Amino acid sequence: MNEKVYIFTDGACSGNPGPGGYGAILRYKGVEKEISGGEPHTTNNRMELLAVITALQQLKRPCEVILQTDSKYICDSVEKGWAKGWRSRGWVKSDKTPALNRDLWEQLLNLLDTHKTKFVWVKGHAGHAENERCDRLAVTQRDLFAKKK
Repeated sequence: MNEKVYIFTDGACSGNPGPGGYGAILRYKGVEKEISGGEPHTTNNRMELLAVITALQQLKRPCEVILQTDSKYICDSVEKGWAKGWRSRGWVKSDKTPALNRDLWEQLLNLLDTHKTKFVWVKGHAGHAENERCDRLAVTQRDLFAKKK
């Protein structure tokens, strides 16, 4: 697993819920690939999750991944073990309320079993070049879905 891939992600939503989009950049040996998508009725957290899931799904074999996101929700849920805890408790959080976005967390946790992934939080809208690019991809998709209303 010596293939190192850098992934940058972001999500956007107008209203919460509302039309949303996500964007991601994958970088491997100096080559970049941009991906994006969206949904007509979603939440920001779902778009953040879909950005990460869709990016990881692009990988053809197990890789070492450095994943940068401005989503504390994702970073903390993975790095602090919260998501695995929700799964082990039948998708119930420690405060006994249901964990949100179970469908996406299940997909993400399965992907994380395949790839050695380190999550790095970056401050959003702070001039981080790749985060700004991902934001533009996400906002473009969000706006496309907003126009379809």
